[in-house]
Amino acid sequence: MGEPWLLIETSGRGGFVALAVGGTVVGTRVLDPGRRQNRDLAPFAGELLAAAGLTPKSLRGVLVSVGPGSYTGLRVGLISAKVLAYAVGCELIAVPTFAAIAALAPAEFDKVDVISDGLQGLVYCQRYERAAGVMAAANALQIVPLADWVAAGPTAVSGPGVSLADAALDAGVVRVAVELRMPTAASLFAAGLRIAPVTREELFALEPLYLRPSSAEEQAAKRAANLGERPA
Repeated sequence: MGEPWLLIETSGRGGFVALAVGGTVVGTRVLDPGRRQNRDLAPFAGELLAAAGLTPKSLRGVLVSVGPGSYTGLRVGLISAKVLAYAVGCELIAVPTFAAIAALAPAEFDKVDVISDGLQGLVYCQRYERAAGVMAAANALQIVPLADWVAAGPTAVSGPGVSLADAALDAGVVRVAVELRMPTAASLFAAGLRIAPVTREELFALEPLYLRPSSAEEQAAKRAANLGERPA
């Protein structure tokens, strides 16, 4: 992966766009959480490429964080990545956000649960275990009641949902440092190195890892159900 790669992370309120060249992240632009991500993402990507003397057609590909996380943010990042990959004919690698977070776990952690807020008392959770020096998923991404995840016995926890779970966790559960609970450009790139690019057919069907309808879709379903329950 010595060629240039554009990195996009929009799973949270802000996020970043970064450029990696020759296996090293050479530039990063942080997306302001107070502004619309879609307003800054493309201009920032252009700035990074121009600063490196590159154009979009110079890219080997784009790595994009696909969730779980903010539904709107993930769609902005993923649509931007898909349009770029299609327009210039470069590769696209879809990186699970939790894989990029788990990659940040210090060497003393052999096992860590990554969690985030699933709303309405639910959490997204996935366990990662170190194998041959690399954190790899030990189970599938799930969305479960917080109490069920706590009952499963996590020993170490990371991710943006840690503060949500603090009150429910016992004193024996180790929290990974706060500054390591969201993806960095380097960790997104490292996690992406181990994932195959999507095919051309998969590109069009690729969706965020959300596992549930968006809030707007859930509200619409509730309204439809309520209308159906009204007596004639």
